[in-house]
Amino acid sequence: MSDNLLNIFLADDDEDDRILFSEALEEISVQTTLSLFKHGQELLDYLFQPDITFPNLIFLDLNMPIKNGMQCLNEIRSNPALKNLYIAIYSTSSSQKDIEESFSNGANIYINKPNSFTKLREVVEKVLKLNWQHHTSNLNKDTFLFRI
Repeated sequence: MSDNLLNIFLADDDEDDRILFSEALEEISVQTTLSLFKHGQELLDYLFQPDITFPNLIFLDLNMPIKNGMQCLNEIRSNPALKNLYIAIYSTSSSQKDIEESFSNGANIYINKPNSFTKLREVVEKVLKLNWQHHTSNLNKDTFLFRI
């Protein structure tokens, strides 16, 4: 991603997590705009509108009502207009099954939600500064799970 303003989307049903994520973005050196979605269907409804500005990166929680993160990931990857979007699974789950399923279904990175604001800010900044073309071209199960 470039040094220009990054357009970031976060789909997460937990209001506290959305607020903390937003506050973390405000404190990092990467300039961003943030769009927040309360569940997967709200995100998909937005993405399927005509003439929108696509995000540089979507942070996608797995456990959401109405449409969960895995369902969203599958719908995004099956749509030719959206299939090349960068998607970071952003979840409290550290289940090997969730990690493997996210990898198999085309997510670009898997991030366990940090348990402190300081760690969250650090993780978000490092993820936004990744060279995404390099990261995705060398993607394997070892590089998929983001470790800080």
